[in-house]
Amino acid sequence: MVFSNLIFLYLFLPANILLYYVTKNPAWRNGVLIVFSLFFYAWGEPVWVTLLIFSATIDYFHGLICEKYAGRWQAKAALGSSLVLNLGLLGIFKYSGMLVESINGLTGLSLPVPGFSLPIGISFYTFQTISYVIDVYRGQTHAQRSYWRFFMYVSMYPQLVAGPIVRYKDVAAQIDQRQTSREDFVSGISRFCTGLGKKVLIANLAGDFATQYLDSDLAALSTAGAWFGILMFSIQIYFDFSGYSDMAIGLARLFGFHYMENFNYPYISRSATEFWRRWHISLGSFFRDYVYIPMGGNRRHQFWNLLVVWFLTGLWHGASWNFVLWGMYFGMLVILEKWFLLRILKKLPRFFSHLYLIFAVVIGWALFYFTDLNRLWRFLQTLFGVAGAGLWDVQLEVVLLNNLLWLVIALVGCLPIVPWIKEKWRLLSRPRWAAALESGAGMAWNLLLLFFCTAFLAGQSYNPFLYFRF
Repeated sequence: MVFSNLIFLYLFLPANILLYYVTKNPAWRNGVLIVFSLFFYAWGEPVWVTLLIFSATIDYFHGLICEKYAGRWQAKAALGSSLVLNLGLLGIFKYSGMLVESINGLTGLSLPVPGFSLPIGISFYTFQTISYVIDVYRGQTHAQRSYWRFFMYVSMYPQLVAGPIVRYKDVAAQIDQRQTSREDFVSGISRFCTGLGKKVLIANLAGDFATQYLDSDLAALSTAGAWFGILMFSIQIYFDFSGYSDMAIGLARLFGFHYMENFNYPYISRSATEFWRRWHISLGSFFRDYVYIPMGGNRRHQFWNLLVVWFLTGLWHGASWNFVLWGMYFGMLVILEKWFLLRILKKLPRFFSHLYLIFAVVIGWALFYFTDLNRLWRFLQTLFGVAGAGLWDVQLEVVLLNNLLWLVIALVGCLPIVPWIKEKWRLLSRPRWAAALESGAGMAWNLLLLFFCTAFLAGQSYNPFLYFRF
């Protein structure tokens, strides 16, 4: 099940909210969230619920052992066991096929390729349980004594299948004791509707354009068409994933949880280093705190540490060599920036540093999109006018003219214009009736978004979530 689904919007979510709020006992409320989360996850792949339960159970006990035997060999053994089991499962289900195919390609063997289907969200909940055990081992949080509370943390459906990666220590107090207020509820609904609008009204249409151009016959694709296609994918992946994060944060707020932000307008960045502080913040902070800093961070072997982190970042995104190439591409950019490029970028006018970042990111999304490296090479040739069907085509001109308003809205949505307006409005002295007017306008806007999203979903067949495959 996905959030941008009519069954979720009009059956699952209302039923979950109703049962949660009519239940007054905190323990039973947790039970409601667990039941709905398991149903949500089992909707598409019921067999892999067992893997989710297994991962949560083993790390519940790993956490208890780490705390009980802090500083002793038993705690180290529990930490090692957690890493081996979790990363082993992730490796088997996600990377075994890639490994065998690579061995066959290098050696000429014909080893049977494992046919595991990838359990949805395994990369996200695996990292969450690993971070929990590590934090308990480090003494940065206490182990959760209640199995059911810990299981609720792991299985919460807002963040279960596509993030953000929520660390236990950030929500521990809310797991044990939380309250929901009218302000939280209204804020959660508004945030959810905003994310739904990003996903349905922008990401889906951008993805449709991207597919038309990037999956077409590259020999018949013009240079302008190639740039348009990859720009559409750049818009799609941002609004798809940031929209999902908005919906996840909004849903969690409905039940009293406050998740940290996962995106902060990354396309306004002036360097790759800044971009990755703003994009998928929960993943970047995970690799920083659990890989980069323990390896030595910027104190020793900094460039090597960065290469390792970016190799793992690329590999995390998928079992294909193009993702590794994409990760190493950004790793090299970040290293070059730390070496000398950032000093140059800071001296340039802002326009040129922004242009550099957008160009670098768009090329990176090409590496990300094409899993076939031969097709990637042909696309890059078309992108820079070396191959393809000329520089321009009339069909693209028609598409641009027919969708000009939507394109403007999509581009404006990448900029922090709305938060800026809200902040300026907040600083103004306003009469009391203005608060009621704002509340009414906000409710009307949410209803309007929900209406248009419902209309689009009723007539759309293209409605993927890109990060479900990770």
